[in-house]
Amino acid sequence: MPYSKNDRENLTPRERPTPTLSIVVPCYNEEESLPFLLEGIDKLNENLLATGRIEQPLTLWLVDDGSADRTWELIKTTTARFEISGIKLSRNHGHQYALLAGLMQADGDVIVSMDADLQDDPNAAGEMIDHYRKGSEIVFGVRASRTTDSALKRKTAQGYYRLLSILGVDLIPDHADYRLMSRKARDTLASFGESNLYLRGLVHKLGFQTSIVTYDRAERSAGESKYNLRRMISLAIDGITSFSVRPLRLITLSGFFIAAASFLFIAYALVAWFMGETIPGWASTTLPIYFLGGAHLIALGVIGEYIGKIYTETKARPRFIIDTTIHNDANETAKPEAAPNQKAAE
Repeated sequence: MPYSKNDRENLTPRERPTPTLSIVVPCYNEEESLPFLLEGIDKLNENLLATGRIEQPLTLWLVDDGSADRTWELIKTTTARFEISGIKLSRNHGHQYALLAGLMQADGDVIVSMDADLQDDPNAAGEMIDHYRKGSEIVFGVRASRTTDSALKRKTAQGYYRLLSILGVDLIPDHADYRLMSRKARDTLASFGESNLYLRGLVHKLGFQTSIVTYDRAERSAGESKYNLRRMISLAIDGITSFSVRPLRLITLSGFFIAAASFLFIAYALVAWFMGETIPGWASTTLPIYFLGGAHLIALGVIGEYIGKIYTETKARPRFIIDTTIHNDANETAKPEAAPNQKAAE
């Protein structure tokens, strides 16, 4: 007797049947990368079917996050040996929101999220499905190394994860947004209504049984990274302020420390005055003013970040707006368009 979709999530690990698979890929100006992506997903689909990890072709969900190039035109006209569903957002909402839009629409028993640049190895999805069938509700894709990053990026990443640990934010180092989620985990994620999204933190906060799959991260297949320094800093700040209040507590502790230092300075000044010693006025007056002024501005900035988040959350505006949704049925005879370098070779 076949299992219903609702029954699948309540089965013990040994009873879990072969799942249906959806892959969600946010796209922003990925016209150059899409042919490579479709070729990689086609090979993955063929491999998963051949190894029995899935029994029917996967569904690929491509989310156009307000691209300015021909990304949406390619999504609308592309056919493959698997179903392609396209979601066009009304404007550029940001990577995390585009990813969430795809996750909420995907209908597979398991949902894999990845980026369009093929730096995340698609073949790792097969091992993720194996972990799901053994009982994991969430499987995190973790980079085996950072050899593709510059030395500066490696050092800043290490420092960032160390800072998160100090601040009490529990994240998996070197995990971005390449992961598998069961339908149960996805539905639980949907109950989180916050507007300030940091999905790698939210998903980890769900709990459930999890596991890790390591993979070698490749160079970009085409195009340039859309995550510039400003966006990376913004995402890093969201990661801290969305999951920890320790920065606010550090402000309080700093206040006590500065007050204690001020009392010590006053005591020193009084002792010096009673002993008839003069204290140079400019340095003793100006330096504490500059120090306290800088400390106050930093404190106001940290508090402002939290107040800004409260302001955004209380507005309760939609996290994303979908303009159009399309579905291109699987075409058994279709093959992905050759990537540009292959065309040149032919």
